[in-house]
Amino acid sequence: MLHYTTYILRPEAPWVTFIHGAGGSSAIWFKQIRDFKKSYNVLLVDLRGHGKSKDKVYEKLKKYSFPVISDEVMEVLNHLKIKKSHFIGISLGTIIIREITERYPERVSSMVLAGAIMKLNLRGQLLMRLGILLKSVIPYLLLYKLFAFIIMPRKNHKASRYLFVKEAKKLYQKEFIRWFSLASRVNPLLSLFRIKETPVPTLYLMGEEDYMFLPTITKLVKTHQSAQLKVVPACGHVVNVEKPEAFNSIALQFLKLIR
Repeated sequence: MLHYTTYILRPEAPWVTFIHGAGGSSAIWFKQIRDFKKSYNVLLVDLRGHGKSKDKVYEKLKKYSFPVISDEVMEVLNHLKIKKSHFIGISLGTIIIREITERYPERVSSMVLAGAIMKLNLRGQLLMRLGILLKSVIPYLLLYKLFAFIIMPRKNHKASRYLFVKEAKKLYQKEFIRWFSLASRVNPLLSLFRIKETPVPTLYLMGEEDYMFLPTITKLVKTHQSAQLKVVPACGHVVNVEKPEAFNSIALQFLKLIR
């Protein structure tokens, strides 16, 4: 089972489950825990190969898939007897949450998708192709630093880049390649998510400077009635790290309305 951490307010309190992105770990939510545990039971999950979710069994799995990874998250909820939860994710973690919602809608109270990835634009697709060509040639950490800089290029994004590179150092080379290969195959799934609206209340929480992914989300919320968009000024891709106060305030207000 994946490694997880819980903060229990009281047994009957609603749950909030946090899902990090590729190369990160549950440590990226450290600026959210204090505020959220005041009103909710909190569940933090380390995805396979990340944080403390390291097991030799993953070394035998050559390819990863979003259905399998989402089932591993649900295994934790089942183990803890969590019937329903709000889900909050960042970056690639938002795809996992959307996959969970597609397959287990009755288990999802709402979604807060921050730095949401719903389409790889031309630049993103070229970046992935370049990565596929170079992934076995150059050290994975150098490749990850390049990706982090392209996605989060500005000076005020430095803290986010540093945190994600720091967490990525804990990955193994083969683990990075597996996740990278998974991300490179994601466009058909994202196309389905853009076309098929979910009835689950959804908040897209994006940085104003998240130039690779914000345009797609802006278009998407115009046609998905259950979705809304909040844009944080002077902020890049990793909203919860760059602007934690704004992130917490907006997300908690959204969850309060759902309750």
